[in-house]
This record gives sequence, structure tokens and C-alpha cells, in this order.
Amino acid sequence: MNRPAAFLADPPQSPAVTAAYEDDLTSDGYVNNLTRVWCWRPDVLASFQAVRAGLLADSGLSPREVAVLVAATAAARGDAYCALAWGARLAELSDEASAARVLRGVDGDLSERENALAAWSRQVVQDPNATTGVQVRRLREAGLDDREIFEATTLIAFRLAFSTVNDALGAHPDPQLAEKAPPLVREAVTFGRPVQDPSSAPTGRGTA
Repeated sequence: MNRPAAFLADPPQSPAVTAAYEDDLTSDGYVNNLTRVWCWRPDVLASFQAVRAGLLADSGLSPREVAVLVAATAAARGDAYCALAWGARLAELSDEASAARVLRGVDGDLSERENALAAWSRQVVQDPNATTGVQVRRLREAGLDDREIFEATTLIAFRLAFSTVNDALGAHPDPQLAEKAPPLVREAVTFGRPVQDPSSAPTGRGTA
């Protein structure tokens, strides 16, 4: 099936759009479908990226813990795009099988902190009004302090906002992203929008 990159057309050319596309080309070798969507307001994309970076700049959460959080959040949200990206990232920081288990909701191979963070991610995604002091206490017992708990919860909320925009506006996971993800990660992502057909994927620099 010939799937478009997203429901929106590519944004008009501008220096800010060009800069965002160039960032993708430098880091990934292609322009991400989600970047094309967000570049209808590249200033908002840049601000959102800066806020997320600022949250993690002085955080006590390790890169692997962040990957667990985001992978668990994406899977619980049913967001294939971020699940593929962060499942692959978690596989790099741990191993392919552990990353796939996180995406499937099984966290036995994780550390105590990581298990607690994954469970918290799923709870916040599924029903933030149903969280309890007992669950927060579990995070503390796993070794997280209150600042780290705030950082983790805020990161989950940021990821939910990001996924909501991408999913609602029809941003399909890039075929290049799926191709780079480990096989077990790809097999675990059975939810969300399907990967874009490579034959319909935009090439080159797009409109910017």
C-alpha cells in the first residue's frame, strides 16, 4: 500500500525548515516524517527539543533509564514510531532481547530502578489519576529521589505530547528507521501506525 509520509503536506521552504531538515540529514541520513510534520512550526519544534534537553541536562536519570522510560511509554501509548526508535536505542544500551521485552511489557532483566520506572511509565500513560502514594514509594525504594521522580514523570508527559502530535497527524514510521531497528524490536512493535512503504518515502531534502 502506498502510504504518504503523513496527513499534512510538506511545509513551505524557510531557513528554519531547512535547518531542521539538515539536522536530520546530519544525524540520520534522511529527513524524518515526524520532522516534516513538526516543521509547520519549526520554532515550536526547536523550543520543544530545547525544553526536553534542558530537563535531562542535569538529571539523575541515566541514558539507559531514559531509554527504558521512553520505550515503555511509547509501547503503552501504542506509538510505533517512538517504540521503534527508542527500542533500538535501548537495545544499544542493553541488548536486543531486553529491549523487546520492555516493548512487550516484560521487564524482568532490568535493574530495580529500571523496572520501577517502566511500571511507572505505563501507569502514567494508562491513567495518571489512578497513581498512588504506594507506587511513588516503590520508586523511592528502588533508589529514585523525589527530583528524579519528577524528572521521570515530566519526561513521560513530554513524550506523550510528542507522540500525540505525530500519531494524530498520521506520521508513519520511516522505513529507514524500521530497517535499522534490531529484528526482535521490530517484531515487538505490533501496534500503532504501520511503517511507511519505502516506495512512497520522500527522498533527498524534501521541500527545504
